[in-house]
Amino acid sequence: MVEFKAVINDVKSGKSYQVPVSGHHANSLIGKKIGDDVDGVFVGLPSYKLTIRGGSDKGGVPMRSDLPGSRRKRILLTGGVGYNAPEQGMRRRKSIRGNAIGPDTVQINMVISQEGSKSVEELLASEEESK
Repeated sequence: MVEFKAVINDVKSGKSYQVPVSGHHANSLIGKKIGDDVDGVFVGLPSYKLTIRGGSDKGGVPMRSDLPGSRRKRILLTGGVGYNAPEQGMRRRKSIRGNAIGPDTVQINMVISQEGSKSVEELLASEEESK
């Protein structure tokens, strides 16, 4: 069974919320890519729309939007996600995960793109109380 930790960022308030996702909701996220819009029902936020911005696997290897698929691959990087060059023009070969969510993904980073009727704090607080 696949299980993710969804980190949801609320741009208006500047807060981030970590929500565990498992079961059929987690299975429906497999195959989605960075930049895709997802319904908020998958993470317990009905009537919300979320945009996938990135993620990482169990080893902490980040997802990169320009690498297709969900596999891990070693690529030569000059900067951007996964490598911060200490000097101008410096390159390095690093392990990077592809842009699609797969079973090896542990964390998914999301941003709220469309607000719902209730606030995020209300919905996530009521979800924790029901556990």
